[in-house]
Amino acid sequence: MHIPDGYLSPSTCATLYAAACASWYAALKRIKRSIGGRTIPLISVFAAFCFVVMMFNIPLPGGTTGHAVGVAVAAIVLGPWASVLALSITITIQALFFGDGGITTLGANCFNMAVVGSFVAYGVYRLIAARSDVSSQRRTIAAAIAGYVAINASALLASVEFGIQPLLFHDSTGTPLYAPYPLRVAIPAMMIGHLTFAGLAEAVLSAGMIAYLQHANVGLLRQSQSASASTSTSRLWWVIAVLMLLTPLGILAAGTAWGEWTARDLANSHASPVIEAASKSQLPPGSVPAGIERLSTIWTAPFPAYAPTFIKSAAVGYSLSAMFGVGLCAVLSLASAAVFRKRRESHA
Repeated sequence: MHIPDGYLSPSTCATLYAAACASWYAALKRIKRSIGGRTIPLISVFAAFCFVVMMFNIPLPGGTTGHAVGVAVAAIVLGPWASVLALSITITIQALFFGDGGITTLGANCFNMAVVGSFVAYGVYRLIAARSDVSSQRRTIAAAIAGYVAINASALLASVEFGIQPLLFHDSTGTPLYAPYPLRVAIPAMMIGHLTFAGLAEAVLSAGMIAYLQHANVGLLRQSQSASASTSTSRLWWVIAVLMLLTPLGILAAGTAWGEWTARDLANSHASPVIEAASKSQLPPGSVPAGIERLSTIWTAPFPAYAPTFIKSAAVGYSLSAMFGVGLCAVLSLASAAVFRKRRESHA
């Protein structure tokens, strides 16, 4: 679901960047009163949580892979606006440091997963949970459904963005310039895996985490303003630590997520049967689309595919990448808190 550079036209990227920027601005305005208190530590911990969750790849039909996102848990605990910021931080770190998603498509990925995912998850959860007690089983069911619907809403948006590219952007011969597969291929190829395994993984994760919080820290689910940030987040950091230790399981699933093939993959004759099987038996283009060829090298991540080149062991490299990503979330939290604290002191 992380759209790489070159798969969307510059105009599509600009439009979705504008939508994402408007959402970030609105989110910052909405939470500015509580920022620097419990909000920043919670945004940090959920950015780290979502980062680690997305490293657990699962096999999908057609030989591709997918993953849960964690967006429903973030939206339920933080509210949709703060969840938008937490997921956007995660997606930005993934793109900049690990090449998971593109730089030109960062706005699209944030809009799909952080903005739409957060609001769909929160809306579905509130609709189903209604006025039920915060510790009731109805809340865990609501979280499961919210996670399932949210991840599929994000996947559907991504598949439409993929699918309209060959319709709108092609050369004089009709050859696609960017993502090569039309809607009739992109939507089922993306959605079958998310409606089944990836959606189920998101549902189980969401229900499991809400059930855990109901017993371990129900104050977070009440969004209690009296709870201290340290008390609120300490147990969640332990959960993240356990997940980091388990991240090597994420490389057991072979294959690439649909629509995330590199220019080298598309040009590789050995990869063609795999891409064809994942794309409703439609062959990949005979040559790499010009836009993918041109834009795919616009940014070179220092640790591409969560595999630092100086680490020989894939499992160790994957684990270290998880630690690095989580550490960045923590550092950003501390830096942001310090900046806002100084700003408040200067206005005091």
